[in-house]
Amino acid sequence: MKQIFKLLTAVLFTATTFAQVGINTETPDASAALDITSTTGGVLVPRMTETQRDAITTAATGLMIYQTDGTAGFYYYNGSSWSELGSTSKTYTVNTFYAELGGYVLEVNSDGSHGLVVAMQDQGTSNWFAADDLLSNASNHDIYGAKFKDWRLPTKRESNLMYVVYSGGNGANLENSSYWTSTDFDGDKAWEHSFSNGQNYTRFKPEIINVRAVRAF
Repeated sequence: MKQIFKLLTAVLFTATTFAQVGINTETPDASAALDITSTTGGVLVPRMTETQRDAITTAATGLMIYQTDGTAGFYYYNGSSWSELGSTSKTYTVNTFYAELGGYVLEVNSDGSHGLVVAMQDQGTSNWFAADDLLSNASNHDIYGAKFKDWRLPTKRESNLMYVVYSGGNGANLENSSYWTSTDFDGDKAWEHSFSNGQNYTRFKPEIINVRAVRAF
């Protein structure tokens, strides 16, 4: 009988332990898997650099760390990328590089929360049809741009924004060359933008010219 009582006690204790865990409290909140009670200290999450954070493989959705460099703060993994806790209210300005966006901001909306960013290096040269393969390849981006998978060719209008940057200080490291746009002309041609003179021309799609990616944020 005594052995049965011990067995039942062990089972009940194990079930209680796995239900809620309390530290400095014997009555953890029923909604919490872990309930820590203290009036003299807090919870210290792992602290690391952005590079160390990005080296975490197969991060779980909801994983949280404190980033110590760059834009320091609490970051959580949202299932596809790292997001700064409370970053929804952050605003951005044009003609500025932001590592967390992967490149150089070309334009923003009225409150500065969303806009367009251009990658900081060319993704190579290509014909118009194969350009997307270059844009989606992380090895064709710097360490900041490689984090994103939503890069695309700029439209004709967006390539004009890129040319403004090129001719006004070239903060995005654009080349004195011709770049493809995503804007179609007809079945055989698409629009390119020549950064040697700022003009748009039509070019046959199989021809090889430079490719530079943009993404919305």
